[in-house]
Amino acid sequence: MDRKQLQHQVASMRKSLFDQGYLDDQFNQLEDLQDEANPNFVEEVVTLFYSDSARFIQNIEQAMIKKPNIDFGKLDDYMHQFKGSSSSFGAKKVKKECSQFRECCSAGNIEGCIKTFQQLKQEHATLRRKLETYFQLVKQAGIAGRT
Repeated sequence: MDRKQLQHQVASMRKSLFDQGYLDDQFNQLEDLQDEANPNFVEEVVTLFYSDSARFIQNIEQAMIKKPNIDFGKLDDYMHQFKGSSSSFGAKKVKKECSQFRECCSAGNIEGCIKTFQQLKQEHATLRRKLETYFQLVKQAGIAGRT
C-alpha cells in the first residue's frame, strides 16, 4: 500500500472511532498538543492510561469479591479515578460504563456493578485493540498529528 492509501486508511479509521462512539473531542484536543517535538504524544498518553487502568481493574475486582461486605464507597472511589483517566484521552464508551457503574454503587446494587464492570472491561479491551491498530497505521503512514 502506498503512503496516500495508508493516510486515507488512517483518516477513515479515525473517523470510525468517533462515529462508533469510542472517542470524543478530548482525543482531538490531545492531538492538537502533538507536534514534531513530541510526535507520539497521544499514543504515550493512551499507553499510560492502559498501564494505569490495569491497576484500577485489579483494585475493583478485589473490592467486589468481598461479598457480602462490599464497600460501595471504595468501589465508587476506584471507579471515579478510572473515569477520570478514561476522560483524559476521550474514551467515550469506557467513560459511559464508568458512570453507570458509579450509579450502581450509589444504589448499592452489586449485581448491577458486576454486570456493568464486565461491560466496561469489554469496552476497555475493544478500544485498546482498535487504538493499537490505529497507532500502527499512523506509524506506517508516517503521520504525525491529526490526519
